[in-house]
Amino acid sequence: MSEKISVLLSDVTIKGNVIEKEKLITDSKIDGDVTSEKLVTHPGSKLNGNITASEATLGGYSKGNINSDKISIKSTAEVEGVLSQKNLSIDEGAKLKIKAETY
Repeated sequence: MSEKISVLLSDVTIKGNVIEKEKLITDSKIDGDVTSEKLVTHPGSKLNGNITASEATLGGYSKGNINSDKISIKSTAEVEGVLSQKNLSIDEGAKLKIKAETY
């Protein structure tokens, strides 16, 4: 059984919360909280809200608290907020204004 993937492209703007049971890939603008099993944001994405995911790979702008078992921050990312995670990886070049707490 393959995982389901939802994709939000760069021409999409969402005002409100987004919930995806499996994998969400986004290059869009979201004003609201995002909940998904796996979240991948691309360089053009702009997220204003809290993120809850088992696995979060951030490549775009994100402002809000992030609660995830595994957070990967790519070099193209700009992240602002409190990170709560088991595993954290940050690529060189990422712009950060964060407080990180490992649980």
